Amino acid sequence: MQTPLALGIRGVSITDVVDVARAGRAVTLDKEAIEAVERSHSTATELISGNRAVYGLSTGFGFLADRYIEPEHRAVLQVGLVRSHAATVGEEVDSEVVRAMILLRAATLAKGFSGIRVDLITGLLALLNHEITPIVREHGSLGCSGDLAPLAHVALALIGEGDVLDSHGRRSPAARALLEAGLNPLELEAKEGLALTNGTDGMLAMLSLACADIGLLLKTADVAAAMSVEALEGTDQAFLPELLALRPHPGQAASAANMTAVLAGSGIVASHKEGDTRVQDAYSLRCAPQVLGAARDTLDHATTVVERELASAIDNPVVLPDGRVASCGNFHGAPLAYVADFLAIALADSASISERRIDRLLDPTRSHGLPAFLAADPGVDSGLMLAQYSAAALVADSRRLAAPASVDNIPTSAMQEDHVSMGWAAAYKLRRVVTDFAGVLAIELMTSSRAVELRAPHAPAPASRAVVDGVRQQVPGVGPDRYLAPELDLMTGMVTSGQIVAWAESATGPLR
Repeated sequence: MQTPLALGIRGVSITDVVDVARAGRAVTLDKEAIEAVERSHSTATELISGNRAVYGLSTGFGFLADRYIEPEHRAVLQVGLVRSHAATVGEEVDSEVVRAMILLRAATLAKGFSGIRVDLITGLLALLNHEITPIVREHGSLGCSGDLAPLAHVALALIGEGDVLDSHGRRSPAARALLEAGLNPLELEAKEGLALTNGTDGMLAMLSLACADIGLLLKTADVAAAMSVEALEGTDQAFLPELLALRPHPGQAASAANMTAVLAGSGIVASHKEGDTRVQDAYSLRCAPQVLGAARDTLDHATTVVERELASAIDNPVVLPDGRVASCGNFHGAPLAYVADFLAIALADSASISERRIDRLLDPTRSHGLPAFLAADPGVDSGLMLAQYSAAALVADSRRLAAPASVDNIPTSAMQEDHVSMGWAAAYKLRRVVTDFAGVLAIELMTSSRAVELRAPHAPAPASRAVVDGVRQQVPGVGPDRYLAPELDLMTGMVTSGQIVAWAESATGPLR
C-alpha cells in the first residue's frame, strides 16, 4: 500500500497525479502548506474588512467586476457563482480525470496564494480519500478563466449539492454521499467559490494522464515497428547509431536504439543479409525512428510544459506575499492547449505509419512471401483483412481529431473574456487520440506476431519471441477464421498495461 501523498507548497508530479487518479492514493496536507494558506487567508480577510473593492473578494466577476458587493452578500455571491457555473453538458467525464482535477485544484490552493481557508483544501482531499467523485460532463469549458464549469461541479459537491459517484461507483446526491462518509458540506466565504473554479486543472489533469500513457505507447510502438521490420524481412542497417548521429535528434536516437535492441539476434534478419535484391526498405520501415522519435521529442516538450504548470499557482486574483491582491491572466490555458494539440498531431502520424506497416504485412504483393492477409487458407479464410480496416478507421479518427482546437476562439462574458484557449477541448480530444493509437498498435502487434511465426524455420529475435510467446498465452496464432473483436480487445489490454514492453524487455533489458 502506498504511503499518502503529502501535499505541500511545491506542487506535485505527473506520477503523483497518476497514483491519485488511478490507484486511489490517499492525500494529506503538510504543515508548511497549512501555514502558507493561513497567512494568505489572514491577509485577504484584512483587506476586505473595510469597504475596499477587491476583485473576487468584494466585487462581482467577469463583466460584473465593477459591482461592489456588501459584506452580507459575499457568501451568497460565492455560492451563486458555484451553482451558476456548474453548467457542463454532454457525456460524463471519466472518473480518473475528475480525481486528477480535484488533486490539482487542491495543489494550487495549497501553495498559499488564494486567500482561502484550509478547510477548502481538506474538503477537496476528503472527496479523494473517501472516493467521492463529482459528476462532470464533457462540454462547458473554453479554457480561458481556467476550467470554470468543470471545476464548479467539484465545488458544488463540496457544498453538498449536485450529483456524485460514491465509493462503490453508484450515482448519488452529493449531500447523501457526504453524510454516508461522515463529512459535512462546506459553507463558502469570500473569494472561495472563485478560488475553487478559477484554474487550468481540468486540461492539466488530462494532459498529465496523457503524458504518462504516451510514454509507454511510444516505447511499445518501437517494439511493434521492429517486429514488423523483422516480419517483412527488412534490414536493421538503417538504425545504426553512426547514421542516426548525423541527425542528432534525441528522440529518433532513442527509438532506433530500441528497435536495434529488439531486432538483435534475429535469425529472420540474418537469413536475407546475402542475396537480397532490395536496395532499401519502404519508408514505413526505414523511417520509423524518425517518426516515432519526433513524437518522443514532442512528448518531452509537452512534459516540460506540464511540469511547469504542476509547479504553478493558478488563480485570479492572487494574494501576494507582500499583501497585495492582484489580478492576472495566469488562468489562460494557451500553454497547455498548444502542447495538447501538438501531441495529437504526433500521435495521429505515429498511428498512420503503423497502419502502413500493417497493410504491407497483409498484402502478398509487398510482404515478401507471406500468405495473403496472413490467412491459414487464403480465399477460404480472410485472416486479418478486416483488422487492417479497423486500424485505418482509427487512423482516420485520429486525423480528424488532430485538427487543432487552440486556433479557435469564441468570446464570452459580454466580451470581457474575448480570447479563449480551448485547452479543455484540446486535452479532451487528445485522450481519444491516445486510445486510437493504442488500438492501432494492438493491431500491428497482432499482425507482426503472426507474420514472425510464419517466417519459420527462421528464428525470430529473442525479444520478438518473448512477445509472441506472451501474446499466445491469450490470443491464438494462425488458424481458421474466428471472431476477432475479443482478441483485439485482449491485444489492446496488453498494450495499455505495459505487458508488451515487459515481454520485450525480458530479452533486451530496459528500453529507452
